[in-house]
Order: sequence, then C-alpha cells, then structure tokens
Amino acid sequence: MLTRKSLAHELGLLSCATPLFLSSCAMQQEPNLSRPNIIYILADDLGYGDIKAMSDSSLIPTPNLDKMIARGISFTDAHSNSSVSTPTRYGTLTGRYAFRTRLKSGALAGHEPALIEPGRETAATLLRKNGYKTACIGKWHLGLDWERVDASKPLYEGWPWDLKETSNVDYTKPVKGGPDEHGFDYSYILPASLDIQPYVYIENGKLTSSNLSHIEEWQGERGEWFRQGDVADNFYHQDCLQHFADRAVKYLEEETKTGEPYFLYFPITAPHTPWMPTEEFRGKSGAGIYGDFVCMVDDVVGQIYEALEKSGNADNTLVIFTSDNGSHWKDTDIAQYGHKANGVLKGMKSDLWEGGHRIPFIATWPEVIEPGQTSDQMVCSTDFLATCAAITNTPLAEDAGEDSYSFFHALKGEEDAINGRKTMIYHSADGHFGFRSAQWALLACKGSGGWSLFESNAQQLPDMQLYDLSDDIRQERNLFESHPAKAAEMKELLDLQIASGRSRM
Repeated sequence: MLTRKSLAHELGLLSCATPLFLSSCAMQQEPNLSRPNIIYILADDLGYGDIKAMSDSSLIPTPNLDKMIARGISFTDAHSNSSVSTPTRYGTLTGRYAFRTRLKSGALAGHEPALIEPGRETAATLLRKNGYKTACIGKWHLGLDWERVDASKPLYEGWPWDLKETSNVDYTKPVKGGPDEHGFDYSYILPASLDIQPYVYIENGKLTSSNLSHIEEWQGERGEWFRQGDVADNFYHQDCLQHFADRAVKYLEEETKTGEPYFLYFPITAPHTPWMPTEEFRGKSGAGIYGDFVCMVDDVVGQIYEALEKSGNADNTLVIFTSDNGSHWKDTDIAQYGHKANGVLKGMKSDLWEGGHRIPFIATWPEVIEPGQTSDQMVCSTDFLATCAAITNTPLAEDAGEDSYSFFHALKGEEDAINGRKTMIYHSADGHFGFRSAQWALLACKGSGGWSLFESNAQQLPDMQLYDLSDDIRQERNLFESHPAKAAEMKELLDLQIASGRSRM
C-alpha cells in the first residue's frame, strides 16, 4: 500500500501547519456536523505539481492554496475518474463513471446535447432534498439541449468541434438540460471551456445576451488560443475567470443572509487554455503565462475565503479544492521553464499515466478537519456524492452513485478499512482504461492512452502496463511481463466492474 510518509516525500508534499493554526484548532468547540455549507472549487487543468505547498520545486507562488493546505487536509492519492474534462465533471456530480454513458472517450463540444440523464441523482439534488440552497457558477461542459430555429433541420451541420455554421441554433430561447434540471436552484455558466464556442453566459437557462456575432480563431503564443465561433456582445475571454469569481462572491454574500445551508459548485475556467492572466498577474510566476494564470486561480481561491470569513460561517463550511485532470504541460514546456506542472508524475492531461489523473485534492472545515493533515486514502472525483450523502446521513439509492465511496471518515482523520475505496477505474482521452487496486496500477494500453505517447507509436511495447506505485510512482518499470498473474487478476476485476455497471457494492 502507498504509505503517507513515502508518497508525500516522493511527491514533494510539504507540511504547512503553523502554531497559529494549531492553537486556533485547540480552542474549537465540539464539531457541529449539522448541515455544513459546502463549496466545491474545481480548477480546470491544474497539475499536482503546480501548488507550491505540494511541490517544493514549483515555480508558481500559491499563497492562498498553501494556507488552505495548512488549515486542512491534503490527499496524496486523489484522482479524477478521467484525464479530460467532461467525464470528470459527470463523475463529480453523479458519482458514476462517465464511460457508462454515451460518452466513451474525449469531451463534449459546446453544442452537443446534455450528458446527465434526466432524473439521475446528483450532489445538487441530494443536498437540495436535505434543505440546501444550491448553485452552479462557472464552466458547465456537460452538454446542453439547445432550441432550433427550424425543428425540421439538424441543430448544426458538420463536426461539432469546428462549427462554421450555427444559424439553426436559437439563442433567444431557454437552454435546457443544464444545471437547473439537475438540482441547482441558481446557475450562471459558460457552456463548455474557455476555448470552445459558444462564448456566452447563461443564467438560469437563459443567455444574458442573445446579441451574438462570429469570432475568428485566435492563435498567439503557446497556450494563447481559442476556437472560432459564436460570441455574445457581453463576453470577453480575458474577463471570464474574474467575472465568475465576482458572481461566486456575490452568491456567498447573499446566501449568508438567508441562514440556510448552501452548496456552491464553482468550476472555474483556469488554467485551461486560453492562458489569459490579467495584467496584475503577468510576470508573477517563473512558469510563463501558464504559471501567471495559476497565480490568478490562487487569487480567486483567496477571494472565496475572504467572502467566507466575512460571512461568519467559515467554521462550519466544507471547502474542497481540486482539479478535473492533470495539467496540459508538455516536455517542451518543462524544458523551457524548468517547472513541472504535474510534479514527478509521468504524463499529462489526457493520459492514463499518473500525471493525467492524479490531482491536488484539498479540504478545509474548521469544525471537523484538524489543520495540517495529509491522507493516503485513495479518493476519486466520483466520491463527492457519497460523501455528501454521509454528511447529511442520507442513504444512496441502488441506482445512484454507483461508483461513489464516501471519504467523510478521512476528513475527520479516521481510518475506514471496511467502507473506504479500495479499487478505482479511470479512463483516458482516447477511451483506454486504467485500474487501481491497492498499490497496483494496470493500464490497458501500450502507450500513454492519451496524447503523450499514442498507441500507434508504441507497437514495440507490451500490450498492457503494470506498475507498483509503492516504489515506482514515476512509472518507470513496467511489470506486466514479469507479473502476469497480478496483471490477469486486475484485468479480470476491471472487466467485472465495467460489465456490472457499478463498482460500489
């Protein structure tokens, strides 16, 4: 099993606990676990090695995230259920692996239909049933059901990722299939990523402006890029991240007045391309404009905590910060800047290698979480739903959260040998599967499973890969051929969990 001490040392996780935080903790009263506020901040393409307190070699100052680590708990073995965006977001909200849907690989474009099935339990529906006010502010990227101008014609012609003609999309009509139909009382969203059209803001299912024009593809330096497409007259790429931060802070200020518990799902748009830090953050890091954009992400986290402190509800608020997958940081970027966005891990966004899906996962909750903690509990992004169920003491139905395991016990500093997650499936941008069991990782592909090393360029390699992560976190030694029995055992478990439609038994 991966040990907390050895893995934290290998990954460069630093202890940030200070006497100030320790004395504050000692003065706390007994925890009040009655319906805490919940804020889930989901960064977009942030790597394990970006946060300074998690990687002492990081060239990016992240003071607010460092404070978060000092005040709470960091998970050293946390993973997204996919190494790209849409599948992870589906898993986060539904507690179900996205490969069980129509989406078998990749992510969705901006005009593709909604992925979350009608009536499926989400973290928002579960919490709303337990008296929570719920909000989604930020990047949705789970598909939407757009109205057509002419119902007899298709919504669009051609490949959805490079649309040149969207005249049959009726932007004046309400947009269906979004957050409001999946448990959110309030929503203010961007349909997909900051580089995927349409570039519009949608509030509670309606565009905030239906005055759209066409914008050409923009290509600047590395990371400065977005696709051509439809753009609203009130949308400016460079303002998007702070615009969402302002909306989130406003929501927290307003909900504080109601006295009701709230759940804010806050999926931000950075540091995904286009890398567009505002002038205030230019030159703040040693990792180019990507690093500067991460500095801006860190500042947004600080704004959330500032609003939380002003609200007076900070002690009984669970704040989670994580990422949807690893950073899209190439070998050429490492060579240019010396910064390793995914730390010592092999691979990057899109891959089955650890750099594609091992993610920072940090939580604070002053009434419950002791400061400066680390946990080696295996955690997957699908586990949020079951954790919300445990917090609210709500049993999950058999057809809900099929791949979700609660990490509530870990937040409280407790071990749970019986109910904790023991295995995990994750898949790559190209739809290849990886499987974890204890310290073992099986990758059902020849190459990276993603963009680092395409399988077509790795024909001389074994059919699969097997790594013992307890002493090979860098995945340098493929044991597939020397440990055939272990590989066969894991492949059988993987196939069983895929075929059964669930992993939570």
